[in-house]
Amino acid sequence: MHFYAHERIALFIDGANLYSAAKALQFDIDYKRLLAFFRQKGHLVRALYYTALAEDQEYSSIRPLIDWLDYNGYTMVTKPTKEYSDSMGRRKLKGNMDIELTVDAMRLAENLDHIVLFSGDGDFKSMVAAIQQKGKRVSVISTLQTQPPMVADELRRQADQFIDLADLEQMICRDPSTRPPRVDRPEVSDRPVRTTERFVQPRREGFARSPVDPVPFEDDRDVDAKTGR
Repeated sequence: MHFYAHERIALFIDGANLYSAAKALQFDIDYKRLLAFFRQKGHLVRALYYTALAEDQEYSSIRPLIDWLDYNGYTMVTKPTKEYSDSMGRRKLKGNMDIELTVDAMRLAENLDHIVLFSGDGDFKSMVAAIQQKGKRVSVISTLQTQPPMVADELRRQADQFIDLADLEQMICRDPSTRPPRVDRPEVSDRPVRTTERFVQPRREGFARSPVDPVPFEDDRDVDAKTGR
């Protein structure tokens, strides 16, 4: 794992994709430990977390996590999911954060030395290549320890370094004894929604309570992440 103390680092976390990878590896991420780990690797400028939210629901299972992250050093980037019923009458939600993450990464790259992308989605290959052309380093964090792998081969080849999430488990996992009961989440769409609507919440400090188990909504990319595509 190659980081340099002088580097300006930013984390770009595809929330649903990271959740799927950690779930496949059977451990929960302690986001406080994750932030502390990368603060030791260089000058951490920003940690951005991307996820879609069902804002018309009275309660969202991911809302406590979003609130905790927002108060504890993360910049939240969210947008509403869209709901529809399939031919069987089953409720599905769809939402995709690729565009928002890509736009922010390209915009912030000028003021960074090293971008860390938490996603195995091969659609990010072109973004990674464009950032590298600006003279920046890009690390990709996903996993090869599942069958099939969660990371697309073309993304892994493009990155300056690939870090397997399984190798970080001891540094960023949460104590299983603190894990709350899981909450059922709605079935996810098999197709993405592209939209430019976005809402960025300001970062705030001082909220010390631990988050509940993260249950972000997954889009088609995160379902397909099981094939690495």
